[in-house]
Amino acid sequence: MKPAEDRATEITGLLGRLAELLGNPPEQPALPKRPLPKRVLLTPEEAGEALGVGRTTIYALLRTGDLESVQIGRLRRISLSAVEAYAEQLATRCSSTHVA
Repeated sequence: MKPAEDRATEITGLLGRLAELLGNPPEQPALPKRPLPKRVLLTPEEAGEALGVGRTTIYALLRTGDLESVQIGRLRRISLSAVEAYAEQLATRCSSTHVA
């Protein structure tokens, strides 16, 4: 064979091997996922989900001050403890009105 033909055969073989590798990438061992830390600040949507109410109700509670929140830049976040305190307040209010 001529040197050019040898080179062409070598390149064809390498391209075939490359196509094989691209078509069937070798298995990578799965890296263990790091657990996410427990979130302490919730979005209004998440707080609503936790309380079983809609987003509009959450914003109304924020507006009246019944539910405390913090602002981070342009974002409004509600602490998990504020959601729990509001739920506790509701439970106390409801139990005192239903006492016979």
